[in-house]
Amino acid sequence: MAESKPIHMNEVKVGKYILVDDVACIVKSLQVSRPGKHGHAKYRVEAVGIIDGSKKIFIKPGHDSIESPIIEKETAQVLSVQGDIATVMDGKTYETFDLPIPNELKNQIKEGIEVIYWIIMNDKIIKQVK
Repeated sequence: MAESKPIHMNEVKVGKYILVDDVACIVKSLQVSRPGKHGHAKYRVEAVGIIDGSKKIFIKPGHDSIESPIIEKETAQVLSVQGDIATVMDGKTYETFDLPIPNELKNQIKEGIEVIYWIIMNDKIIKQVK
């Protein structure tokens, strides 16, 4: 299965997910410069990594393409919590694995509740409590 798909720069909007240096990011700001007499419009994109929070800034011509990650959203049940790690069981496959608990969800994640996690480029992250 493909982990990303190409999209044109004119499809990139604030809040959209893109790949920058093989890191899945969310677009935080977008500036478009006017095309010159013989040139193309340029896109200045500021994005933040979904998993690591790293800031990425780049400029691309408007006729270029960029990769957009394919994000799968799944449900899992929390089996146990040890510190910052939750052991969860997937709701469809019954596979168990450990996921780091995001800071904003630390006091909401408890044994027995269901969470929604995302699979992005072979990485799994907890996004919300169901």
